[in-house]
Amino acid sequence: MVDTVIVKRAESELKHVQVREYVRGLISEAAPGSAAPSERELVARFGVARMTVRQALDALVGDGLLERVPGRGTFVTQPRRSVGLLSSFTEDMKRRGLLPESQTLLARREQAGPGVARALGISPGDAVIHWKRLRRGDQQVVCVEDAYLNEVLLPGFLQTGMPTSLYDALRDRGLRPTWAEDAISADAATLEEATQLEIEPGDPVLHLSRRALCGDMVVEVSRSTFRHDRFIMHVQLGDAG
Repeated sequence: MVDTVIVKRAESELKHVQVREYVRGLISEAAPGSAAPSERELVARFGVARMTVRQALDALVGDGLLERVPGRGTFVTQPRRSVGLLSSFTEDMKRRGLLPESQTLLARREQAGPGVARALGISPGDAVIHWKRLRRGDQQVVCVEDAYLNEVLLPGFLQTGMPTSLYDALRDRGLRPTWAEDAISADAATLEEATQLEIEPGDPVLHLSRRALCGDMVVEVSRSTFRHDRFIMHVQLGDAG
């Protein structure tokens, strides 16, 4: 009886490997953003349980070869990028095969409070641009981004119409960020965040606080709140030697 259980377990593990390597071969030359075989297709092809197929796909997701997008399916990921490449939300969504969209919730001139002033390297009370946006990918809400910019560096920014991509607008002014400091934390959604993100208060969210610099000049400080079920953050690390 025990031997039979061991054999069945070994067979199950072997089938999982077969499914995983079959899918790995299919996607090896597929374009980023291509749909992976569905669980139903793989169940029918290999005659295995859905759990076995899911285990195989989970392994490929863990390897960074596939990415699940809620409500859409499982897709081939973008090629791994060089370590530390800084990207905007717009660029990140495009790499994931999603159409980026932004809705301005607030855009105005304010006086910097102590925290914002310290982060931007200016004095409290100095003029800043406060720009808050709801960010979407393929029409689905992904995050709320709340950014502060040093108005002295961006004369006329509010009068020229809000750009689709902040980093593109900064690049046009010679201020495209070259590096950034990010702080990432998990939290529970506040009532305001829940309303904006179309989730329930207390649902988990991912907070990303960024201080972006062009050379040694701070050009942006922001705090983005992501829906946990619609965003996977990929962090690529290298050996410092």
